[in-house]
Amino acid sequence: MAAMKLIALSGAGVLLLLLAALIGKYLGTLVLEIGWVFGVLWVLFVVFTFYFFRDPDPLPPSALGLVIAPGHGKVDTIDTTTEAEFMGGECRRISIFLSVFDVHVQNAPVTGRIAFFKHSPGQYLNAMRADCAQFNENVLLGIESVDPLGQKVGVRLIAGLIARRIVPFIAQNDPVLRGERISLIQFGSRVDVYLPLNTKVKVQLGDRVAGGLTVLAAFA
Repeated sequence: MAAMKLIALSGAGVLLLLLAALIGKYLGTLVLEIGWVFGVLWVLFVVFTFYFFRDPDPLPPSALGLVIAPGHGKVDTIDTTTEAEFMGGECRRISIFLSVFDVHVQNAPVTGRIAFFKHSPGQYLNAMRADCAQFNENVLLGIESVDPLGQKVGVRLIAGLIARRIVPFIAQNDPVLRGERISLIQFGSRVDVYLPLNTKVKVQLGDRVAGGLTVLAAFA
């Protein structure tokens, strides 16, 4: 009788060991599969990060009197607005939306001097909204051009829902060359360009522009 109980207990122990082994194998396989998935996701994230922070060397056009795009993206607003702080009143505005897939390094639209520099804290609304500059954190750069001499060009760097850090590479009174790197906005964002009313706009709504390359406008 005692021998039969011992055999029964031994059988139950074997079953428990087999069950534990099966559970351990399943959990081990699951961990390996999850680890593989996370590994792939991590590699994709690293590749996307390098892609996002790519920094091409633009070759800006050399013709006189041109204003080139400060950012890469899509032109979704061309209008007349009022910018009182630097432009001093009514001016033309060309707004460029930068998605997470665009280059996020910005370039000087003209050669000149940084005559105005102002950081304004704010919210982080979706940068797809053309009016987000009224609410979002932004940096307004005012450039006094040397070609033509004394003309004003404003560049507003605007943070977005994901882009929460604006990194200027220049400071007030710094000289800049057309096409020179002036800032970085991390992830999706927007760049507004303010121009005198006498400039002739060379782009249309929906155009894709490249920072440091595409001609936005020309001075009359």
